[in-house]
Amino acid sequence: MPDEAFDVAVIGGGSAGYVGAIRGAQLGLRVAVIEKEKVGGTCLHRGCIPTKSFLHSSELAYDIRQAASLGLKTGAVEIDWPQVLKRKDAVVNQLHRGVEGLLKKNKVTVIKGEGVIEAEDRVLVKDTGQTVSARHLVIASGSQPKSLPGLTMDGEGVINSDHAVKLERMPKSIVIVGAGAVGTEFACVYNGYGSEVTLVEFLPTILPQEDQEVGQLLARILTKRGIKVLTGAQVQPDSLKRANGTVKVNAKVGEETQALEGERLLVAVGREGITKGFGLEKLDIQIEKGFVKTDEHYRTGHPRVYAAGDVIGNFLLAHVAYYEGEHIMEHIAGKNPKPLDYNRVPRATYSYPEVASLGLSEKQAKDQGLNVKVGKFPLVGNARSVILGETDGFVKIISDSDSGDLLGVFIVGPDATDLISEAALAKLLESTPWEIGASIHPHPTVSESVKEAALAVDGLAIHI
Repeated sequence: MPDEAFDVAVIGGGSAGYVGAIRGAQLGLRVAVIEKEKVGGTCLHRGCIPTKSFLHSSELAYDIRQAASLGLKTGAVEIDWPQVLKRKDAVVNQLHRGVEGLLKKNKVTVIKGEGVIEAEDRVLVKDTGQTVSARHLVIASGSQPKSLPGLTMDGEGVINSDHAVKLERMPKSIVIVGAGAVGTEFACVYNGYGSEVTLVEFLPTILPQEDQEVGQLLARILTKRGIKVLTGAQVQPDSLKRANGTVKVNAKVGEETQALEGERLLVAVGREGITKGFGLEKLDIQIEKGFVKTDEHYRTGHPRVYAAGDVIGNFLLAHVAYYEGEHIMEHIAGKNPKPLDYNRVPRATYSYPEVASLGLSEKQAKDQGLNVKVGKFPLVGNARSVILGETDGFVKIISDSDSGDLLGVFIVGPDATDLISEAALAKLLESTPWEIGASIHPHPTVSESVKEAALAVDGLAIHI
């Protein structure tokens, strides 16, 4: 097939790829997206969206079981797993059609097939033999689940998150290795569906990237709900055994060795960039710790080759990939976009209760030598949380006592993943905790707890 020339060719139609492509088209660039599977990427098809569909059903099942305390009598909750899967697929398919429609509306050329780099300005579509030429190239190949040495993920007894979103049968018991956002969310999913869940984390707290108090509180909540939580636990892969439909593995906790068993073992120990198999080595681009290294404008060592999304290993979050993809197109179009301050990126974990945060934890701020002031407000003092019966949580705000700057915000509780947007806007506008506290929040809402925590930085909170 003949060459087709574009301003930008994007390898990968996931969050960074398709959003960046649309932004490029809006700026007048002729953009092609080369995608070997379906546009939308991991987030839409195997990550954020299917897991949140599972979580919604799971949390509703959990809430129904607690309905008697609200004066509602219900019968026993039964899980219709085929219908859970059917609904998940319907959600994914609807959003996939939406992404396809947006690309078509914005006149982005989508080329189905596996793109293989031949040069910094030329990509071969392996499946069709088509060659795509472009002035600029964007690597948006995404990431894939990692494993631990010795834990071979066969998709049956030992699975990863890709397998977990399409299991044909709900496991009655499951061991989850890794208690970051992915592992913790799946622990809530299966617990809500009635499975026996063991959650194992090598570090001292679950959600180890969050403020220490967040992980400690969530571990207590999950334990109370019947999830077995092991922290400071080192799984021993050489002890892995499969027999009679179960998976057994040992974990060393301190000086004690514990035997763990479940129908499935889910490995959720992180992700790695997809950097092999499509000709990246031809460009002599630097790979660091399994991810493509870029500058602040996401340029690789080649001035006309960029990379964005999970493959560059910043925050592996869809909304970060969106930003990075847009930023690249604005940079190519000469708009001189400002580099992103990753301290203002909100992070979200869709456990229940939800966890959301941005910026520095209290420990991180102190480790940087900053003089820290902390304001904390427990949800037991928030009227809306009491009404909802969801008072196991808090808002914690970390501030620089010298400058008054907002350093970090951590929320555990209902709607935390929505509430964090207020903090993200405050960070963008360089607002201080005092300004957040001075803003009037409607009553009764959970958002009032953000105001109270901000006031608490200076000892001015009203309801504690």
